[in-house]
Amino acid sequence: MASLRKKLQSPYWFACFVKPDGTRTQRSTKQKKRADAQAVADEWEKAARKRYSEAQFRRVLSDIHTEIHGTPLESPSFATYGAQWLARKAVEAKPVTHSAYKLVVTEFSSFLGDRASQPLHYVTTGQITAWRDGRAVKTSPATASNNIKILRVLFASAWREGLIPDNPAAKVETLRSNSAERRPFTLKEVKAALAVASPEWRGMILAGIYLGQRLKDIALLSWANVNLERSEIHLRTSKTDRSQILPIAAPFLAYLTELEVGDDPNAPIFPEAHRIATENQAVAQLSRQFAALLVTAGLAKKPSKLATKHESTGKGRSAPRDRNGLSFHCLRHTATTWLKMAGVSEAVTRDLIGHDSATMSNHYTHTDEKSKRSAIDLLPDITA
Repeated sequence: MASLRKKLQSPYWFACFVKPDGTRTQRSTKQKKRADAQAVADEWEKAARKRYSEAQFRRVLSDIHTEIHGTPLESPSFATYGAQWLARKAVEAKPVTHSAYKLVVTEFSSFLGDRASQPLHYVTTGQITAWRDGRAVKTSPATASNNIKILRVLFASAWREGLIPDNPAAKVETLRSNSAERRPFTLKEVKAALAVASPEWRGMILAGIYLGQRLKDIALLSWANVNLERSEIHLRTSKTDRSQILPIAAPFLAYLTELEVGDDPNAPIFPEAHRIATENQAVAQLSRQFAALLVTAGLAKKPSKLATKHESTGKGRSAPRDRNGLSFHCLRHTATTWLKMAGVSEAVTRDLIGHDSATMSNHYTHTDEKSKRSAIDLLPDITA
């Protein structure tokens, strides 16, 4: 029979019982009445001796709650809680982030099938692990790992609300990615991409190299961001909310001065890219366009995602996407690499390119405009 004890400054009884490995453990029963606490402690010890599975253990908790309080342990189904959680996140998260959350909840609910209508505490670590492995096969290890991180957030929220005793997704490890490692472009490769690019994509490639910013921030640039008199671009990054003042390199400035500028200061610099990014609240379509551009330039193999419905890859829609080592984001890596190769200091490089973490960026000392302009001038002319 399990024993009970009280701890200072805690109103609850703690259960002391033996685990399957022979060691003793203590856990709060969250009960203030000794009789109720003893019932919980005895059930825990029984469950430990029988080596209950995770789902069985949660059923025991629900049964104990029913015996003590006369009502079942409150636990909505995964489908119900997932919908409630998404409704909250629609207010709290950015649209693109909410879309990612919605995809994960939908995919995991589909995986659970009828089990998605069972109480939330019936979801097990084993089920989440199996779903992770399936996602890794259909998409990529990196995507599967990101999906697990989203489930961790969802279940952590349910745990904080007292709906589940622990977070089953927290016990699921992320996977090491086996996809092609992203790398910087060479100067020859950048010129090859420029040679086959449309006028708008040519400008976006120039912006990617000489501004070092992410695809979405470049696609959303308007003439209001541009100060041609000072040869500067002012923007606020969408991911880190970091305010940037960037000198415009001569090759990109030459491109901008050739464009027709209307009377509307909010007119986009890259109209088509701006339309796609705005309508979709994401840049996946633009990423695919750039991937196709790389294929045309001979810098990448044609991914299955780019095949038309008449061009079968022989792999099926559930097959993993083909991945190459180059993407638009690699232009950002390229800018960083070239700046460092030119001897630009780490501080100036960080200030020009920005940092993935807004918190970390706040600790950086902003460099003066002269230093940044001198650094940009050291970058090679990819239009020559």
